[in-house]
Amino acid sequence: MNYIQDFFTTQSIASTVLYLCLTAFTGVALGKLGIKSIKPGVAGVLFSGILIAHCGAPVDEHILHFVRDFGLILFVYSIGLNMGPRFFSSFKKDGLLLNLFAIGAVLGGFGIACLIYFLTDLSPAIIVGILCGAVTNTPSLGAAQQTLAEQGVAASTVSETGMAYAVAYPLGIVGIIITMLLIRLIFKINVNSEIKSYTEALGGNETKLQSVRITVVNPGLFDKTIDYVKHIMDKELAISRIIRGSESIIATDDVIVRQGDIICGVSAQNRIEIVAFKIGKVEIVKTPEDISGPLAMINVLLTNQELAGKTIEQVGIYRRYPANITRIFRSGMKILPTLETTLELGDTVRVVGKKEILNDVKKELGDSVNELAKPNIFSIFLGIFAGILLGSIPIFIPGLPAPAKLGLAGGPLLIAIILGYKGRIGKMIFYMTPGANLFMKEFGIILFLSCVGLLSGEKFVETIQNGGWQWVLYGVAITLIPILAVGIIARIMKVNYLKICGCVAGAMTDPPALEFANNIAPVQAQAAAYATVYPFIMFLRVLLAQTLVLMFL
Repeated sequence: MNYIQDFFTTQSIASTVLYLCLTAFTGVALGKLGIKSIKPGVAGVLFSGILIAHCGAPVDEHILHFVRDFGLILFVYSIGLNMGPRFFSSFKKDGLLLNLFAIGAVLGGFGIACLIYFLTDLSPAIIVGILCGAVTNTPSLGAAQQTLAEQGVAASTVSETGMAYAVAYPLGIVGIIITMLLIRLIFKINVNSEIKSYTEALGGNETKLQSVRITVVNPGLFDKTIDYVKHIMDKELAISRIIRGSESIIATDDVIVRQGDIICGVSAQNRIEIVAFKIGKVEIVKTPEDISGPLAMINVLLTNQELAGKTIEQVGIYRRYPANITRIFRSGMKILPTLETTLELGDTVRVVGKKEILNDVKKELGDSVNELAKPNIFSIFLGIFAGILLGSIPIFIPGLPAPAKLGLAGGPLLIAIILGYKGRIGKMIFYMTPGANLFMKEFGIILFLSCVGLLSGEKFVETIQNGGWQWVLYGVAITLIPILAVGIIARIMKVNYLKICGCVAGAMTDPPALEFANNIAPVQAQAAAYATVYPFIMFLRVLLAQTLVLMFL
């Protein structure tokens, strides 16, 4: 019995890991409790750690510091890989406007934090903790704590940052949800009207792909081969088959086009007028799966690493089989395949062809989930290595007494975004399956918040009793004022309410708020706006957290 008692009451590596695991699994369970769609989520791990530390758990701070930083790296790296493919495309159309709104919210919160510093006697460590908690941004907390440690600040002061974060965090989540409700109330918004408006606008979205049937009336195409048509229409149309009378014919390169043929395929919404001009009358098909006769359609997962990185023309499926690739699905995006489109590992390609050869196409492309289940450990650690090096490079900002750094949060995040966008460098593939990415993300954030809670919880209650409750009020100001102002301005500018909700949640990088926003309406407007602003705002919050520390330390 004494051995067991000593194990739980004596500081050691084993006891530290034990309490870390206790914090993690109790926190995850706590995060699932809530009212309707409002739940603590992963923040439950933070509160669990605070409670366990308050009860006097003996933990080794050096071990927790290491695990905290490593968890942060895993978290931001997985975010970067996931957001990379759509990062640069997110700035198209209203993406730039949404990012400007989100930047306004970030700078507004930063300005209020600076004002609180000048009007109170709180230390920079506490101010930056309140800021990070109020905007529910965990990587910025990690970056701030790293900067404080590099400037020689005592560990006890660094832990105050975690306490301030924990105090401000809960109302940070609630404040975002309250903002969405207030905007809806102030402008008397009808959600059904917003859904209709968004859906109508989506119809004109240039990235939207449509299944089409085109009746050939252009005499210049009569008696030409499909190969000829493919090359002159490569950017506008992915051809799958031809309907001639009552017969469906796979569109192989040597098929001769005749007057009155109906060419079936896929085109981008903004390219349909060009298709009509070059070929003939275009009909948008509502049910593209309606393929009968000797032809069929399948979705195939590209897992053959030898084909990854090659263009559709280089792979040459259409030359060797009576089959055509008509769509590519990648990281939530739908891509119109052209001859120069590059296939990447993990792509799902839609193939239309003769039924008897589709299994051969599947075997050539791979279609093996087991192949993707193998984690590419080499590229993960290489990317993290490059990210840490990049994060260590000093960034000299005029007016700051010391250079800022991207740090352990910003460096791996930026590298991961670039690698996620590129997908490969030479023969090195940086693809990660959604399941593996989600595991690394959840595992990293749970490790990070567990350590923050255990490091901050010992004096948490004492801090609240001795004036820490005021930190809550400061956090509410940082949360509400900027995003409410941005939301009102955006609505005055006629931005769709559902996009505003997604933008606000993304500006605060807050998944629970996004979950609430998604429950407002069954469309993708909220998630799309969130994904549009999230990557750049994450990077900006990490940098500004360090800037605040260096300005006032």
